Amino acid sequence: MNSESRIITMTTDFGSQDYYVSAMKAVILGINPSVRFVDISHDLPPQDIMAGAWVLKNTAFLYPPGTIHLAVIDPGVGSSRKPILVQIQDQYFVGPDNGLFSLVLDKKESCRMIELTADTYWRKPVSNTFHGRDIFAPVAAHVSTGIPISNFGRPLPELTTYRWAKPISDEEGVQGWIAHIDRYGNLISNIPEKLIKNRGNQQEFKIYIGNTILKTISKSYASVPDGEPVAVLGSSGMLEVAIYKGNAAEMLGVEKGAPVSLILQKPVS
Repeated sequence: MNSESRIITMTTDFGSQDYYVSAMKAVILGINPSVRFVDISHDLPPQDIMAGAWVLKNTAFLYPPGTIHLAVIDPGVGSSRKPILVQIQDQYFVGPDNGLFSLVLDKKESCRMIELTADTYWRKPVSNTFHGRDIFAPVAAHVSTGIPISNFGRPLPELTTYRWAKPISDEEGVQGWIAHIDRYGNLISNIPEKLIKNRGNQQEFKIYIGNTILKTISKSYASVPDGEPVAVLGSSGMLEVAIYKGNAAEMLGVEKGAPVSLILQKPVS
């Protein structure tokens, strides 16, 4: 890909009413006016690192090789947390070392990690409260011009680590948790489709979430009448529970982290 037309995606919890996103874009364009921007999301819940990781994990590796992902969900801005640049496979990630990129990394094999110590590539002066504008945006812009990532600092031996909670599978079925709630109120679990299929036919489970019991995993949201709950295997490859034409989080009273169970139904003898 031509370095002058590199894609920079942006993922933040800044929203759209303030100047923060525009300021970062202005800094980037001042360094490389040929950058192509893609706004992945700026409406993440404030300071929710795992929500940012969920969005990046489900989008980043769909982009062309060489794409730079600028991700700023940074409750520890101005603290001792490190600014970093990470190459995962053929994608680049710039942002804080607060667990965000360890969640995106998951089991991807190829990874280079750089602590951003070369302040030559930073905007001066550096604000203690806006590293998105003063460190991460200019570094992303300079990466887009083709500067080798080793120039930006020193190798980082390991990332600050978060891990997604893994579902538990036993003879009774599968126990998982709600990992993400999307804009529609759909309750997305950490139970992958592969695990469900390895355990049995989708019709052999009952799904328990909150005070609701679902008797089957359906093919689509529209498999039930308006306002009724439904379990489906969503586009992220995970089990999710929704309300057709409604908000499952609100109507079922379920929050992120709530348990969801798939219990295998024993044949009647």
